[in-house]
Amino acid sequence: MGAGFQVSDSQWWVVCLCAQWCGTCRDYRATFDQVSSRYPQAHFVWLDVEDREDLVGDIDVETFPTLLIAKSETVYFFGPLLPQIQVLVRVLDQLDSMPLASITGAVVPEAKPLWQRIRRAYGG
Repeated sequence: MGAGFQVSDSQWWVVCLCAQWCGTCRDYRATFDQVSSRYPQAHFVWLDVEDREDLVGDIDVETFPTLLIAKSETVYFFGPLLPQIQVLVRVLDQLDSMPLASITGAVVPEAKPLWQRIRRAYGG
């Protein structure tokens, strides 16, 4: 999705940071796409960290896949996730069912600027 695509502040964004050279990422792509079809109300982005170094910046992604899950200005999850469909579905269902004010997960400080760059790049 490029410039001109507008995403509502009420939508969840699910961003998978991956790398084409990573076999786990290549295998996870089908799972990620399958989950995206189950959540049409969310915006899913597959972000290759090597192709989009301009967005990733100084963040060192050590474990693939790493997911960033955000809504509006807030990052609610940033970290590695087991590459299994049920794990991603469980995380999304839990986040979607909880009052946002009750989610107090510790997110690394670099996650918010990363989220802001991704949002600008993908029109949100």
